[in-house]
Amino acid sequence: MTAPQTPTTAEELRGAGLRVTAARVALLETVRDGDHLDVEAIAAGVRERVGHISLQAVYEALHALTTASLVRRIEPPGSPALFEGRVGDNHHHLVCRSCGVVADVDCAVGHTPCLTAADDRGFSIDEAEVIYWGVCPDCSTPQAV
Repeated sequence: MTAPQTPTTAEELRGAGLRVTAARVALLETVRDGDHLDVEAIAAGVRERVGHISLQAVYEALHALTTASLVRRIEPPGSPALFEGRVGDNHHHLVCRSCGVVADVDCAVGHTPCLTAADDRGFSIDEAEVIYWGVCPDCSTPQAV
C-alpha cells in the first residue's frame, strides 16, 4: 500500500477553484517557505522565483489565496499585514514588542478552548485570534558590547 501523495501547489490552486499561474505558484510557495511575511517580502520572493511582478498583482493574488484559505492574513496592531501558510488549525501568535518578530503558538489547552466564548450572542464561532505580546529571547538577552 502506498502513502497518499501530497498535492502539488498547482493542484492545490486548482482544488481551490483558482487559475494556476506561475506567479500564484511562486507566491504560495514564497509564503509557505517564509515566516509571517509582509507584502514587500512576498513580492521580493516572487520576483526571485519568476521575475517581475507588480505589487498590485501580489495584493490581488494574496486576496485570492486568502479568500480560498490557502494563506492566512494576520494584522498585529501597529504592524503591516502579514501572511503565513499555516492555515486551518486555529493557532495563535506571539509578537515581540521590541523587534516585532512573530511566532506561531498552538491553542492554549485542549481542543480549541478559545472557541468557547462566555457569551457567543448566537454566533457560530469557527476561529479565534489571540495575540500574545511580550519580548522575545533575543531582545531580552543583554547584548555584549
